[in-house]
Amino acid sequence: MMDVHIVGIGATPLGKHLDKSVKQLTALAVDAALADAGLDKSAIGAAWFCNTRQGALEGQHGVRGQASLRAYGFENIPIFNTDNACASSSSGLFQAYAAVKAGLVEIALVVGAEKMNYPDKRDAMFEAFKGSWDRDLADEHITRLIAMGAAMPVPEEFREGAAERSVFMDIYAAQARFHMDRFGTTQRQIATVAAKNHNHSVLNPIAQYRFPMTVDAVLTDKLIIWPLTRAMCAPMSDGAGALIIAADSALAKIERRRAVRIRGMGVSSSSNRAAEDYDQHLTRVAATACYERAGIGPEAIDVAELHDASAIAEILHAENVGFCAYGEGGPMAESGATALGGRLPINVSGGLLSKGHPIGATGAIQIVELVTQLRGEAGERQVEGARLALAENGGGFHGIEEAACVVTMLESAAA
Repeated sequence: MMDVHIVGIGATPLGKHLDKSVKQLTALAVDAALADAGLDKSAIGAAWFCNTRQGALEGQHGVRGQASLRAYGFENIPIFNTDNACASSSSGLFQAYAAVKAGLVEIALVVGAEKMNYPDKRDAMFEAFKGSWDRDLADEHITRLIAMGAAMPVPEEFREGAAERSVFMDIYAAQARFHMDRFGTTQRQIATVAAKNHNHSVLNPIAQYRFPMTVDAVLTDKLIIWPLTRAMCAPMSDGAGALIIAADSALAKIERRRAVRIRGMGVSSSSNRAAEDYDQHLTRVAATACYERAGIGPEAIDVAELHDASAIAEILHAENVGFCAYGEGGPMAESGATALGGRLPINVSGGLLSKGHPIGATGAIQIVELVTQLRGEAGERQVEGARLALAENGGGFHGIEEAACVVTMLESAAA
């Protein structure tokens, strides 16, 4: 079983690409990744294509990867399609990692590409979110989730939220109220995460939003659903990310110094746990598996990208991956420890909140950021001395938590 490395990365700017197709976004990201690796497309032995929206919004229900990658010029190689909600491209990475590690493929490509913005299909854009939970059990699950937050009543003046919002923001709001009631987490601590990530994104040239925000500005932004304001919620984003991964045997063809080793990966799905059974949270399960395979614990991580589709999620997942004890995620963020220059910078890319969240591409783009950090090529947002990095990417919802989670640890060539 050989080591596996990420040897090429590429990503498009994130935002509203109304003039570009999924095929065009794919081509831009793959061009960049091949150029970064110094490889021709003929070097690729297999590819994973990750997308969640083409079926619902374009009618391209099957063979999405064959459609986009054949348009690029890939022929005959195995192409696999991965739709695992927001965890699609990290799931594709896990599958490609397994194939390379087993010796079935020497060099593989993982592409996440997504268009979420279709101005003439506004209702369908929001309806598409409901495809990422169990439609048969939707009423039961939303009732259970809302009940989680019932102990923390919504202030009367904030009971009218935004009329147009993703159903997942209702879920995150319920989780936030549960955490606030259980641990004393404050709305200001949640806003601190959002302000931090907006300020980080100013330094990221591919970020969708590149303006700074204060904590007070986050708190007074438009209410989505209490306690979440607009600045605490990820936008709908179009964009693509591509990763080229390779076995040790391929490194003779590639600049070894810029190769980043995949030290370990852990994957999990949801369970029927009780809300208070934190150690069985699917993210904790995936993180534990990742640490065991890597032989390294959370205390060694230098920089992380966590799935902050809402600001409360960064607090929850900082606890779930073991960066702090349960209930301490809010104080840790408020202390400045997770900001650039702090003890453990989290989401220095701007995170999903401000960099953008192109669902099927999000996991790959998290990895693009961390590889850039571990190469020491992140410019003004560089985390000094970064040697070990962690990505956590969740997808969908089932019961009271995400439906899928992938945790990935990366190690620099200099480590």
